[in-house]
Amino acid sequence: MSKQRKSTMPSVHAKPTQRKHAAGIDIGATSIYVAVPVDRDPQPVRSFQTFTEDLHRLADWLQRCRIKTVAMESTGVFWVPLFQILEQRGFEVCLVNAHHVKNVPGRKTDVADCQWLQYLHSVGLLQASFRPAQQVCALRSLLRHRDSLVQTASTYAQRIQKALDQMNLQLHHVISDITGVSGVTILDAIVDGERDPLKLASLRDYRIKATTETVAKSLVGDYRPEHLFTLRQSLDAWRYHRKLIAECDDEIQRHLVQFASKADPKQNPLPRPRKVSSSKVYSSALGYDLRTEHYRILGVDLTEVPGINTLLVHTLLAEVGPDLSKFRSAAAFASWLGLCPDNRISGGKILSVRTRHVQNRAALALRIAAHTLHHNQSVLGHYYRRMRAKLGAPKAITATAHKLARILYHLLTTGQPYQESIFEERETQHQQRTLFSLHARPRTLGYQLIPLAQAT
Repeated sequence: MSKQRKSTMPSVHAKPTQRKHAAGIDIGATSIYVAVPVDRDPQPVRSFQTFTEDLHRLADWLQRCRIKTVAMESTGVFWVPLFQILEQRGFEVCLVNAHHVKNVPGRKTDVADCQWLQYLHSVGLLQASFRPAQQVCALRSLLRHRDSLVQTASTYAQRIQKALDQMNLQLHHVISDITGVSGVTILDAIVDGERDPLKLASLRDYRIKATTETVAKSLVGDYRPEHLFTLRQSLDAWRYHRKLIAECDDEIQRHLVQFASKADPKQNPLPRPRKVSSSKVYSSALGYDLRTEHYRILGVDLTEVPGINTLLVHTLLAEVGPDLSKFRSAAAFASWLGLCPDNRISGGKILSVRTRHVQNRAALALRIAAHTLHHNQSVLGHYYRRMRAKLGAPKAITATAHKLARILYHLLTTGQPYQESIFEERETQHQQRTLFSLHARPRTLGYQLIPLAQAT
């Protein structure tokens, strides 16, 4: 008799919690609609403007209606001021995804939306989106602003290269970094009116591998006034944005100092990093050791995990924070990142297992870290290459990023250092399965594999 496949029933969740003191808010750019239970006010739905005075008046009205919890959609950034005011007033604010609270078709109005939110929240059918502590949100805003400044500065660096190409100056093909010390010095001299290639080439740093003759040859071109004007403005704009980035770095440092310490780097100093990466350049630009600062805040050195560098830890700290207690498990953390299968089953048939499309900077950083493990000789590197051969590159990156997320969750919640030996047992089991399959395949064809030591 053939064995029947064991059927698995989905886990039954607890009954939703009823919320009698719940309100719903529909937020717009210029007006806000609020709905409370019909027995709390003769006019249970009211409209408020988005001025700060009106937001405080909205909070006062909710307190008079004995409201304790509020649900609102995460619409752009319009919800941020009201969220902060209500949170300061002591309300429990439930920020929900707009895709999870779609209204009944044919009733799409602002009044209907706020009433629908109030109803769903009162019967406990809404789940709040993750929002870290205010201290982490402030750091996140600064880091995202810094990223935008870096992107804008990179745009002006590309415009500098375009102006050089239009004048047929091949300096950016001879010097690896046109915005380095030598490149900026030569560009300043060109903007000031110097045209002698030998004098310009003499400004190069001694560490430049290209010879003076090669640099001078690359500086012979067609200097046109319109391209020189573009070069001057692009160079000034790039330098100005570099100044803004430095000011932003100072502000980020002041915020990092305010985080509570979970470890003392003086008593338990960090070991030397495995290798020098681009994160060292970023740390030196800040003027302090960013890796040590992360260790003090998080209580564990995450850079010991293969593929994880200081920049990724900085992004993770700004996007999630040092406390992951709001995630009930590593699986919930991976689901929030959008790195696990989103199983869709109907009628006993699997419709889709693709991961959800989410805009998450921490997940993007983990995917980049997973991609860097292609040539890594650690256990995680072997895992990535095995998944790549089995599933292809995109799915292998997602699977490895999922594993990295679970590892980081374990390290941050337990405070234990990363140990590669934990994964060695599974790697040994995989090697044994591979060896067994290698012996089984020739045996079916009448052959036998002999170890190299026995053959000699």
